[in-house]
Amino acid sequence: MAVLAYIELDNGSPKKTSLEAVAYASKVAEQFGTEAIAVSGSVSDDLSKLGNYGASKVLQTSLTEISASTIANLLNKVVEITNADTVILPKGITTDLAAALLTVKIDASIGTNAIELPNFDNGFAIKKGVFSGKAFAEVTLTNAKKVVTIKKNAVELQATDSEAIVDTLDFSPETSRITVKEVQKQEGDLLLTDADIVVAGGRGLKSADNWNIVEDLAETLHAATGCSKPVSDMDWRPHHEHVGQTGINVAPNLYVAIGISGAIQHLAGVSSSKTILVINKDAEAAFFKSADYGVIGDAFEVVPKLNEALKNA
Repeated sequence: MAVLAYIELDNGSPKKTSLEAVAYASKVAEQFGTEAIAVSGSVSDDLSKLGNYGASKVLQTSLTEISASTIANLLNKVVEITNADTVILPKGITTDLAAALLTVKIDASIGTNAIELPNFDNGFAIKKGVFSGKAFAEVTLTNAKKVVTIKKNAVELQATDSEAIVDTLDFSPETSRITVKEVQKQEGDLLLTDADIVVAGGRGLKSADNWNIVEDLAETLHAATGCSKPVSDMDWRPHHEHVGQTGINVAPNLYVAIGISGAIQHLAGVSSSKTILVINKDAEAAFFKSADYGVIGDAFEVVPKLNEALKNA
């Protein structure tokens, strides 16, 4: 009756979203009086540290190709071995599909995009954003087995000194009908989806030549950089920095929007942010209605002064 958490690695270390999946699984396991077991498709020396976030054990295997179907098959086998009834996965393009495939394999209920721990008052209910983040829904999972994908920041990380036992799992995946021909990773040290702070710019910056004020502020805040869709469409910035409904959905602790008007498609991609700061000289910009804090002023004056103040602080 264990609770499983699927782990993704980046350069040999678990991603922050995967640490959150372990912490989430640990809280669910605590509610059920059972253990949380982490499952990794890759081998790493850092996996014992998952015990810091509540995993009692880690099962690792070496997949030659990590696709949605191989992840689903791996988790299906671990469910059989451990008699697990709940599986937690971090939200992502590959893991979302893997979760759907696994749900069919184990005849489970699925809850997607969970933004906080389940409500156990009346069964097993998850809270998720709907209508592009403009509303919330509580969905009750009724099957004996459950699969849940969680958004970033769905649970707070609190590390301990515990270490998990790491075992190697003998697993030979079935032949996949999906072939991964090439993997292109986003450049830079900090990925948008992993960043706790994101600084993004829009057409209000007037040209790509003015992006230095965004990059300087991001460097000071140790943040990732993003942009609105028109900016990426005009090739001012690479498309992997496009934040919005048709780009990257982010959920940082702080989202700083500079010169972005706040079109509904952009708001849909940032609505899960804990705090939103908007800097725009147009007092009527739609983004101010969704902001926690707003500064009405010229970005070319406000942002350098803000950056200098942060450095001095």
